[in-house]
Amino acid sequence: MTPYLIILCLLALSLIYIFFNHAKIKKMSEGTDDMIEMAGIIRSGANTFMATEYKSIIKVLIVVAVILTLFIEKTAGISFIIGGCMSSIVCVLGMRSATYANVRTANKARETLSIGETVKVALCGGSISGLAVQTFGMLGFVLVLLVQGGVDHEAVSSGLIKLGGMAVNPTVMRISTYSLGCSIVAMFNRVAGGNYTKAADISSDILGKIRHDLPEDDSRVPNTIADFIGDNVNDIAGNCSDLLESFVATMSASIMIAVTMYQTYGTADHITDSTFKATTMFPIILAACGLIGCLIGLGMANIKKMGDNPARELDLSTWISAGVTIVLGGIACFVMFGKLSAAGNLYDDFLIGWASPWISAILGIVSGVAIGIITEYYTSTDHKPTRELAFICDEGEAFVVTKGDAIGSRSCLLPVLLIAISLLIAGKVCGGYGIAISALGMLAFVGATVSIDAFGPIADNAGGLAESCHLDPDVRVITDKLDAVGNTTAAIGKGFAIGSAAFATVSLIVSYVGNYTTPGEPLMLNFASFFVVAGGLLGGALVEYFCAMLTDNTIDSAKIMADEGDKMMSIPGVLEGTVRPDYNKMIELAAKEAIRKMVFPSVLALLIPVVGGLLFGVQFVGGILVGATVCAVPRAIFMGNSGGAFDNAKKYIEGGFVQGHGKGSDAHKAAVTGDTIGDTRKDVVGVALDIFIKLMSTVANTLAPVLKNIALVK
Repeated sequence: MTPYLIILCLLALSLIYIFFNHAKIKKMSEGTDDMIEMAGIIRSGANTFMATEYKSIIKVLIVVAVILTLFIEKTAGISFIIGGCMSSIVCVLGMRSATYANVRTANKARETLSIGETVKVALCGGSISGLAVQTFGMLGFVLVLLVQGGVDHEAVSSGLIKLGGMAVNPTVMRISTYSLGCSIVAMFNRVAGGNYTKAADISSDILGKIRHDLPEDDSRVPNTIADFIGDNVNDIAGNCSDLLESFVATMSASIMIAVTMYQTYGTADHITDSTFKATTMFPIILAACGLIGCLIGLGMANIKKMGDNPARELDLSTWISAGVTIVLGGIACFVMFGKLSAAGNLYDDFLIGWASPWISAILGIVSGVAIGIITEYYTSTDHKPTRELAFICDEGEAFVVTKGDAIGSRSCLLPVLLIAISLLIAGKVCGGYGIAISALGMLAFVGATVSIDAFGPIADNAGGLAESCHLDPDVRVITDKLDAVGNTTAAIGKGFAIGSAAFATVSLIVSYVGNYTTPGEPLMLNFASFFVVAGGLLGGALVEYFCAMLTDNTIDSAKIMADEGDKMMSIPGVLEGTVRPDYNKMIELAAKEAIRKMVFPSVLALLIPVVGGLLFGVQFVGGILVGATVCAVPRAIFMGNSGGAFDNAKKYIEGGFVQGHGKGSDAHKAAVTGDTIGDTRKDVVGVALDIFIKLMSTVANTLAPVLKNIALVK
């Protein structure tokens, strides 16, 4: 148990750092009376939304926990609830820190007019979210393993009500249901948060930029404040639960595959219990190495004096975190597998001996960084694609949309090729275990990537507060620069989330096949079977249906909010600035629409593998998972990158970089149209697709033992 206790000490250190930063942020001044008032409205609205949303989430968690306890494994409901709680804690903590950091970031810009000082405040707020994701994800996981005394490959258990004598491995079931608890919370947060923020954002743009020709984030537009709140409930809370779920899923898949490997090959003389313990412990150790890397990378950024290039400073934190993870991961791999390799006690799948898991982890880490670089190229105003999109805006909306679509489509090839090559090499070097470790490698320093991603919405909110509170134009220059960098970091974060989801889902599919395969038999998902092909076709079609459903929901909500906002702005005194619109009414409308429309998409992802498996069995579900993954990954990349390019092209024009076509011009209005289209793509559909495929895969893993024995058609 010593390794677990050491990890708990590391997690305690990380918690101290998190709450130190939280206290540091709260001590800072919020600025003028207007800033304090606006920040209070944003914070109150975000808290109200989360409280209302969780009334629905808690009901679903309780129902699913009861079902798991009764029919699957008698303690699975507890681990499921722990997963839901850890994900929820991260959401609430991340959102609260962001709603404190946004106004303080704006005020730091007001007081110092220094980009370097302002960046540090936003990054400090973001680091609370990022480190909380990794810390609480690991904390729940370690607690689940500690309670059961580690990983046991022989134990069997069942639910309180036995289904035909069915027995499951309690270790596998507990870590799978822990991951499932994280997944369900993530799905609800992403779907509801995406609808809330983009309905508010789109309706705000329609009212301010198109119908009334007002500045962006003008406080006379009632939808603007709901948009500020949405940045926090989606880009902070939703993103935190999304990446936490990926992080936990890869650790779960790694251990489940290790159990399957031992059950399949453990009868061979050269495979020992020490080998099994090493393969089940290494994923947690690698995650701990990544956490150390994040603490070092973010800690250095917190201490050092920053210059006027925030993008470079943020990139440096990522590189340091990744580099430390690689070095410490290599040392840990040698310590855990070196002697076993020398004694010939490693699996035959470990092609390069003790270094095989390490090479797999490096592939994931390098892929994660590379996908971020590719995403930056296609979405940043520093590069050709987005600039070309900005310069074509004077040709009208049709050219903007067509060019943006082309950028999104072109951006899919390199990330998918990179993912495919990494998976091929990892599988060749270390088998199915290597694929899972490669996925975990990409997420091992998730604390740093989420911290830098969270920088974006904090900077965006800070800029909005500077505009709505009528701060000096010099302040807005600083916050606009941070916002532009934040847009790129957010796009990189979305690319990272999609890439990690692809790795995580593939590792979950491998573990799913292992979970329904009889111990000792080779793993098989037969693509020559019409069951698998039919499932694959259905999985791809479900991805498209899911996209359409989320898009319709968002546009419907945006129209309702735009019409309501128009009514408020027609009240005498609102456009003149002498009467404040009813912000609370608009916030309540956004929350009501988002929560009303979050249930069906979320429950759909939960039920698809259940219904499909009960009707047609495990092979059919395997086909659904593969088909959905193959369609969802490029689709999500397209959505994220085209949306990011649309957004930054608009900002490029607003920055005055397209001569003769500034704010209010026809080119700018065409860019706003593109941005409105991109909003739903990048912040609703793209980010929800990765959870859609992960949630289905996690549910399938949990129910594999049941679906193996129960199917109406075989």
